[in-house]
Amino acid sequence: MNATPADNLFDNSLSRRSALKGMFGLGASSLALQTLLAAESENIIHKPHHTPTATNVIFLFMSGGPSQVDTFDPKPELTRLEGKDVPESIAAQVPKIKRAGLKNIMGSPWKFARYGESGLPVSELLPETAKLADDLCVIRSMSHRNPVHGPGECVALTGSASGERPSLGAWSIYGLGRMTEELPAFITMNLHNDGMQNPQAAGWNAGFLPTRYQGTVVDPSTGIQFVNMPEGVTPAQRRRELNVIQQLNKSFQKSVGPQSELEARMRSYQMAFQMQTAAPELFDVNTETKQTQQAYGLEEDATKTVGRGCLIGRRMVERGVRFVQIRVGGWDAHSNIQGNHERLAKRTDGPIAALLSDLKTRGLLDTTLVVWGGEFGRTPTMEGRGRGRDHSPAAYSVWLAGGGVKGGHIIGATDDIGYTVTDRPVKPLDLHATILDALGIDSEKLTYNHHGLIETPLGVTGGSAVTDAFSS
Repeated sequence: MNATPADNLFDNSLSRRSALKGMFGLGASSLALQTLLAAESENIIHKPHHTPTATNVIFLFMSGGPSQVDTFDPKPELTRLEGKDVPESIAAQVPKIKRAGLKNIMGSPWKFARYGESGLPVSELLPETAKLADDLCVIRSMSHRNPVHGPGECVALTGSASGERPSLGAWSIYGLGRMTEELPAFITMNLHNDGMQNPQAAGWNAGFLPTRYQGTVVDPSTGIQFVNMPEGVTPAQRRRELNVIQQLNKSFQKSVGPQSELEARMRSYQMAFQMQTAAPELFDVNTETKQTQQAYGLEEDATKTVGRGCLIGRRMVERGVRFVQIRVGGWDAHSNIQGNHERLAKRTDGPIAALLSDLKTRGLLDTTLVVWGGEFGRTPTMEGRGRGRDHSPAAYSVWLAGGGVKGGHIIGATDDIGYTVTDRPVKPLDLHATILDALGIDSEKLTYNHHGLIETPLGVTGGSAVTDAFSS
């Protein structure tokens, strides 16, 4: 499924078991790959419930909580009210959350300007993303009630603070299956976890769905663990080994009759070979032009990690990976929000803008839904005296681009200082339903029988797609 480079900036039994371990390098240390192969070997494909606007998703998860009032939701009143308490009319609406401070309002360190034909307001903190304002649909009215990072991340990616439910990526694969036989359908990259708690595994796990729908975690600098050919083994040798194994399996199957586990394992060995030939090529960004590598910031220390992740995310979409999740940690700014957010913006702004531009140039943005956002936002008040902001899930911003999205568009609104939602509240499960809707999945019709309980992606609290985020 390799795309043609574009002509511009972005070019487009015990003994038997022992034998199998030797042939495929599946020793005890590579249990993760064994699980992956077994999981990916089964591919149940459902037809979309309706015509999709997107076939792939890239979720850019900004862990730690980017501040809405310093990125995509300008509030001039913050500067006018600097140092004052939150007005009573707003304070009365703020959820009684321990972190929701009501004293010492702090203005944004950054100016906002309007960009593109749409005039969408974006902070000067994100100058490269701002250039693509006409491609963004900003939802300013995201809201939930969990102000703690771990549970908040679980809420954002699974809809449940306990993280026991399937992740959004898992639901998408359960609903639609894989697009390619060579690579996993759902891949996660966890980048820049310095200063943050560990990524929440619930964010890519399958929950109560079969494990074959969980995401595969990869390091963009090294690729998929344990998938490389053993030293000295050529693809031709591996192909011959696989043929022998398949002949043995078919002979055994003939003697015992249909065996679903054996059939799944036979498919898993085939996929092992396909991954061993396809995966190394996926992560070889040296095949990209110098211009493309520079555009993603691969030559700059500040941007090379996220840039590589975003570039490989594009390469994944090209090769048929349905759901790509790129987690960038570090946005937690309890003190010196200016220093924190400028550092994180430097890491992410250029690479993310390069990703959008690259997808657009290659004709992939039309079918790839890109989502940007974190687990919550930040308070409009100063935390302590360190000019930082505390956690605030009551109102925060995310944006969508591509995949049929109506660009240059704003959905929802917050109060004069950005603390609470005043129009069109959107819950995390509503956002999930929106993303699935773009993929052609009706979240009320996609069901799974979990111990007799008919589950849907919407859980017990429910939700609905934000259909006005799309052009049609």
